[in-house]
Amino acid sequence: MRVVLLRVKSREARLRSAAGRGRIHPSFILLSSVLDNLAQSPMRVLIIEDEVKMAALIRRGLEHEGMAVDAAADGEEGLWRAEAVEYDAIILDLMLPGIDGLEVCRRLRESGVWSPILMMTARDAVKDRVAGLDRGADDYLTKPFSYAELLARLRAIVRRGWLERPTELRVGDLRLDPATRQAWRGGSEVALSAKEFALLETFMRRPGEVLTRFQLLEHAWDYEYENRSNIIDSYVRFVRGKVDRPFGVESIETVRGVGYRLRPDGGR
Repeated sequence: MRVVLLRVKSREARLRSAAGRGRIHPSFILLSSVLDNLAQSPMRVLIIEDEVKMAALIRRGLEHEGMAVDAAADGEEGLWRAEAVEYDAIILDLMLPGIDGLEVCRRLRESGVWSPILMMTARDAVKDRVAGLDRGADDYLTKPFSYAELLARLRAIVRRGWLERPTELRVGDLRLDPATRQAWRGGSEVALSAKEFALLETFMRRPGEVLTRFQLLEHAWDYEYENRSNIIDSYVRFVRGKVDRPFGVESIETVRGVGYRLRPDGGR
């Protein structure tokens, strides 16, 4: 009886052999290996839910989809898990014992955790959804829900990726909260009109950048407003009079012939 032993080469071995014969560039092997590792890496999700049965059902479903899933039964555990591991997404229940979902969300964003957050709750009032989104959540799902919808929403927020989305803007000791419409210089709150607030928010979203009068007009006024650049000059003066002069600083600089710029250090 004749026995033939066959040696099956791995994909990487075949690529290295081809590279040795000059058929492909060696750098292709490294790229191929990286892509293989990415393809084999599952999406990692954290579930923060105190209802054991609900958490188990969601976990089982996500694992069936090929995801790696961790679970936390309360806000404290959820916080340390989310801060210790870079999750692709976090499913966060609003009504948690101890630290509730809103506070967990706020603390995560404050500590620089930007994993996309899908908040879920039995509450369906508009004010509850608004509160969650303003604290830094990326989407909201009301119980009871369809599992297919949960998956779709999860995929949607993961596609957005890890983007820094602070709920409060900070430039130096200037702070601005778009949700509450409040602004502060240091520890002092500054009262601003709606247009002054919109103008300062535009500057604070792009610190260090030179913004033309047209850009400022476009962001703080609607399209029906007559395009007159002198209105920008007037409102910049108003804002300076509230966030700069009373504190002895100069944060909004005039760039002659172009427009204005907010100093990256906020004027200090």
